[in-house]
Amino acid sequence: MTNKQSLLTVSASPHLHSPVTTTTIMSDVLIALTPALIWACYVFGMRSLYITLVCVASCIGFEWLYEFILKKPFTITDLSAAVTGVLLAFNLPVTIPMWMPVAGSFFAIVIVKQLFGGIGRNVLNPALAARVFMFSWPSDMNHFVTPVKDRYHGFLLPKAEEGMDAVSAATPLSYLKEGRIPADAENGYTTLDLFIGNVPGVIGEVSALLLTIGFIYLLIRKVTTWHIPVAFIGTVALLTLVFPKGTAAVPFMWNQLFSGGLFLGAMFMANDYATSPVTGNGKLLYGVGCGLITVFIRYFGSGAEGVSYSILVMNLLVFYIDRLTKPVRFGGKKHAKQ
Repeated sequence: MTNKQSLLTVSASPHLHSPVTTTTIMSDVLIALTPALIWACYVFGMRSLYITLVCVASCIGFEWLYEFILKKPFTITDLSAAVTGVLLAFNLPVTIPMWMPVAGSFFAIVIVKQLFGGIGRNVLNPALAARVFMFSWPSDMNHFVTPVKDRYHGFLLPKAEEGMDAVSAATPLSYLKEGRIPADAENGYTTLDLFIGNVPGVIGEVSALLLTIGFIYLLIRKVTTWHIPVAFIGTVALLTLVFPKGTAAVPFMWNQLFSGGLFLGAMFMANDYATSPVTGNGKLLYGVGCGLITVFIRYFGSGAEGVSYSILVMNLLVFYIDRLTKPVRFGGKKHAKQ
């Protein structure tokens, strides 16, 4: 037979192609984080933006420098370093000295990410690991300020340079650890204040509302799934409702949910692709574990917050969770252990 087209083409994988790339995913994450950054500039001043830009520039710079020195392919265009920079900045107080974001960026990119092989090979979430590393300077990491009262003035000028506005303040979690509702404390932070984000805290964690909007955007774009955030936040809600600490159960639960870094951690850091389980059941188990450790640290730890440490601990267990929840291959069967 002549002039016959071939009916079978043999080629190397992949055989299916998708427009979704690391760059498009990271772009969506940056878009989802933007509302919370705008709000931080509004309540804490433009220094929030300056710190974020320093973190992003430092992360990109250290990644480029590391790959240049070791003659590795450049990956800064995939925007993963930019996302790490934004998340690191979101975990820092607005009064932090400007050299500390640079040090934290170096630790996140070089120590936690690149030394383990780069994107997708890191064991720990780089931004969270850098945040814990930066508690080597606890006085700077624990210096929180009240939201600005003069919105116009606070938005234009760096917060740390406004002596009369940069007033140290206790975060809502510190009141909850004592068994008090923040609304009953001297500052009078209501549950609505906590949900909107008109309270002291780090740059990107204060507004549960805007973080939730960003997360819904990622769900719509199918960049992430609901499993880890729902399991994480749901576990914290259940435990704090069943075991309230020195006050009414329901108000205590709502205040625990909207205080600290729970929404930021559950929605944007616990579900990091490289450091979270693959399967749906694994994600649920992982989220429950994060919630259990968070509540344990909040109740019994020396500090008030436990989100960062809970995620890092569960990062180390991801390999075992994936093994435990690995599905059976089609046509295969589970073999009993000998």
